[in-house]
Amino acid sequence: MNSSLALIWTITAATTLLQAANGLLQVVMPLRMQAEGLSVSSIGIVAAAYGLGFSTGCFMAPAFIRHVGYIRAFASLAALVAILVLAMTQAHSTLAWALLRGLMGVTLACIFTVTDGWISARATSSHRGRILSIYMICTKIALMLSPLCIGFGDIRTDGLFMAISAVMSLSLLPISATTTKEPPAPLGVKIEVGTLFALAPSAVVGAFVVGLVNGPVIAITPVFGVSIGLSQERAAALLFALQAGSLLLQWPLGWLSDRADRRYIIAGLAAGTSLISLFILFASAQGAQNMILWSFAAWGGLALCIYSVCVAHACDIVDPGRIVSTVGTLLFSWAAGVTIGPLIGAGAMELLGPQGLFIYSALASAGLAAFIVLRIIKVQRPPAGGGFVVASTNSTAPTVTARTDMEAGEREASDQKLASAVARDETSE
Repeated sequence: MNSSLALIWTITAATTLLQAANGLLQVVMPLRMQAEGLSVSSIGIVAAAYGLGFSTGCFMAPAFIRHVGYIRAFASLAALVAILVLAMTQAHSTLAWALLRGLMGVTLACIFTVTDGWISARATSSHRGRILSIYMICTKIALMLSPLCIGFGDIRTDGLFMAISAVMSLSLLPISATTTKEPPAPLGVKIEVGTLFALAPSAVVGAFVVGLVNGPVIAITPVFGVSIGLSQERAAALLFALQAGSLLLQWPLGWLSDRADRRYIIAGLAAGTSLISLFILFASAQGAQNMILWSFAAWGGLALCIYSVCVAHACDIVDPGRIVSTVGTLLFSWAAGVTIGPLIGAGAMELLGPQGLFIYSALASAGLAAFIVLRIIKVQRPPAGGGFVVASTNSTAPTVTARTDMEAGEREASDQKLASAVARDETSE
């Protein structure tokens, strides 16, 4: 256990610093765009550009890592992200913001491919779950706490962007100083949406709807908070609540999904997300700030955990040799949702006011629940037979390694993580 930790502490430290900066950026960026007079629709376009860039980066990452190696890839990409953050201080139009955010999506997808692949390759089979849990907890805490730092600067000046860039630059130090050997280079990933949909439609549709819903909520939550009368600090605390709820419920929900047809869990989470979305509308109308905060924690605990169960459900069904392509295909479905969702969510806010975001969330989540229920009625499946292990998470979409009876997850853990590239923010963003 200690030897495994020694092999991954540098990449864990580097990723924790990077996610701390990324978590603060998730709050600073939409509030800065709002302060400069950009509309909610414009903010949605910028968020969609991130999703498009992220999906592109997932396919570019393996070839780039094969060309330069893990250490050089992380160092060059982290430096590029820090430069892009500084360039945001000079962005004053929707086109400029979208271009920079899209490039950041490409870069972060490659970075998370590096980190997830490194962690999975270095964690031994006997300690894999615990090692990956330590990595997950460190990065999740960074994402949770960093948005609260918005109170240390003025959103209208460039100080917060400079601080974010500095922390991202600091993430270079642990990696540059590491003396451990790099893992083997990753392989490519084959995307098979049609084939996987024929085998596990609930997983494919679930991953897509998760992107449709989680993408705009995470991207626009700070603007939603300010629009309903919260201070910037309180609006940032909403993101903290989302991530905290996800961290607390991920393991219990994973345990529960191991003991039933996972589709029941997906349907329940989707229905719960729809109900909590309506409750957020009620709480915001009442101006009950503490109630809003707790409801966001509940929303995060439900909505941000759906993707993990979808991945586990699909990996229960496919042959062991297709797990890598399965996870890559689900990530592609999620990224497609993240690209489209912010446009719809922002449009709903423009049309219906701040409450439009969670009206959209309630309707989309209810639609997913209805689809899954119809699938359950049409096709009966036995309880899941494999294990459910939360492997890592970033700001947009958590990923899992689903153990099968043949232990395919152990043999292909590294490539599976490279295929998923998350991380998962979400933002993950």
